[in-house]
Amino acid sequence: MDANRLKQAQRRRRKIRVRKRVFGTSERPRLTVFRSHKNIYAQVVDDMTGRTLVAASTRDKAVRDKVAYGGNKAAAVVVGAQLAELAKGKGILTVTFDRNGYRYHGRVKELADSARKGGLVF
Repeated sequence: MDANRLKQAQRRRRKIRVRKRVFGTSERPRLTVFRSHKNIYAQVVDDMTGRTLVAASTRDKAVRDKVAYGGNKAAAVVVGAQLAELAKGKGILTVTFDRNGYRYHGRVKELADSARKGGLVF
């Protein structure tokens, strides 16, 4: 097994382990994070209905104008702030955080901290 497939398999196992405990309801939806090399994506999901309530990423036009490159911590801060603003606009104040198998560190941590500063409660 090459290194990339091994990393993907390990992340998949971590993701399953995290998702066993983290579940989003309509009162407290799940904030999930996905990061690629060039971008970072975050969405607030109600798992009871299976709907995405709010989403933000570095590919959104509002965020793209503010950041030069989407794969760094500065971009994650902007996405977290944008997501918090959109969530508050929909009346969502408390969420549960799903790190999606990634370590809580770097871009994932910056996005979470920025969302907290924006008014979301984890």
